[in-house]
Amino acid sequence: MSSGNSKLLVSCKSKSGAEKHYLPALRAAGWTGPILLVAPGDPLPELSSAAGLLLTGGYDIHPRHWDPAEPVHPKAEVDAERDDYELPLIHGAWAQNLPILGVCRGEQVLNVALGGSLIQDVPEHFGCAPELHQHGTPEFPDMHHRVQLAPGSRLRALLGEDVFLVNSRHHQSVKRLAPPLVAVGWHLDTSHAETGPIIEAVEAADPTRWVFGVQWHPENLVNLKGPAGDAARDLFAAFVRAAKQGQD
Repeated sequence: MSSGNSKLLVSCKSKSGAEKHYLPALRAAGWTGPILLVAPGDPLPELSSAAGLLLTGGYDIHPRHWDPAEPVHPKAEVDAERDDYELPLIHGAWAQNLPILGVCRGEQVLNVALGGSLIQDVPEHFGCAPELHQHGTPEFPDMHHRVQLAPGSRLRALLGEDVFLVNSRHHQSVKRLAPPLVAVGWHLDTSHAETGPIIEAVEAADPTRWVFGVQWHPENLVNLKGPAGDAARDLFAAFVRAAKQGQD
């Protein structure tokens, strides 16, 4: 199957928001084939004709998916409907060995789907200011803190940068890593004695899988000049290349 006959899947809450913020990044990265936006309420898509799965940002994941006994944090805004839609979608995409890119909530739900857990409130857990990891908007990204990538990681090789500024709009983050994933990016200044620095990027431990998750919002950075814009464009370009190669 050629990439012209296969489709990229974009899982989202708001299709209009995804059309505005994610589709331009995919098109600019070179994807010319069809893109199917899917959201809770839609039938689960047929994965045999899919070239890759992009998991977009959104509201919080219910803690029952990693610990039935853990209560919902008072500051959490769970999207149980989206959880129930995306978890089986991720399981299916993983089983098909599809390229998967998770953005913000997408990174978090990827980790949960594969057996990991989350920190439900970053400011409370790390004792940091609430605005440290919640700044800016999709239209006006605020480059608020740096991310450090692991030098030997595949993500570092794809993006060509060790350290760069990112935008940040989240109050949850990866806690226990899913066994198939490894942490490859951190904000070193947000750290906890037990859990270490906040995880900002993950990748599949298996180098034959193209699976990455980032805690920032590269879709809002692709038009910027400088290292952050370069890294954002490189990430979407790598996703598109993997999707095309998988369908050749």
